[in-house]
Amino acid sequence: MAGRFSGVGRWIRNHKILSVVLLLLSLPAWEILTIPWWNIINLPSENPTRTSLMRQRIEEAEESQTTLTIRHQWIPLHKLPRHTLDAVIVAEDGTFYSHGGFDWFEVKESINRNLEEGKAVRGASTITQQLAKNLYLSTSKTFLRKMKEALITVALEEHLSKQRILELYLNVIEWGPGIFGIQAASRHYFGKSAADLTLEESLRLAAVIPSPLRYRPDSDRGYVIRRVGLLRDRMIRSGKLKE
Repeated sequence: MAGRFSGVGRWIRNHKILSVVLLLLSLPAWEILTIPWWNIINLPSENPTRTSLMRQRIEEAEESQTTLTIRHQWIPLHKLPRHTLDAVIVAEDGTFYSHGGFDWFEVKESINRNLEEGKAVRGASTITQQLAKNLYLSTSKTFLRKMKEALITVALEEHLSKQRILELYLNVIEWGPGIFGIQAASRHYFGKSAADLTLEESLRLAAVIPSPLRYRPDSDRGYVIRRVGLLRDRMIRSGKLKE
């Protein structure tokens, strides 16, 4: 099983054009037309100001008859500490620099784990996939949304450098109610620019990325403390941090 799956992964990576065609054929024409292709093409030089997830959170607040203030500040990637980038990568996508948008090993492991549990308990989204969802889609888990996410992921990998993908990701993902991007998160939770984040603060921010509306990076809840320790161990094992 593992051999067949890895073989499929290699085949897709080596046939990008064909994989895009297959994705296109799997989507209704009107859904393909709703993908903002021109916006994706402009992403190498243009910074997004309002994302699909931001709009979704505003709509959710309005439906519950509350007001949500969006806090979002941009910071260039080169101003962020190296340990901050490393913490986020080991937390969310350890093979970020070597894959083409999809981590096929994690996909296989996720499928096996979810089959064992009989429910979705493990995800396998890469940083690029998460960026696609945050920028243009919703948090729904429908098959159609996942197919559009895959197609956008391919487009992002084709048009953007890895550094640009990481910069966009860090500047748009959610870090709490109305808090988007690492600069706004750093100022809100630690009272400083993200350029001045310590290793501990970086690990805490990375630790809550999977559940930013449930956990705060500045809290001492068991989940946060355990995950910070796990990420620190990963950084040591990967050679990004000395013991």
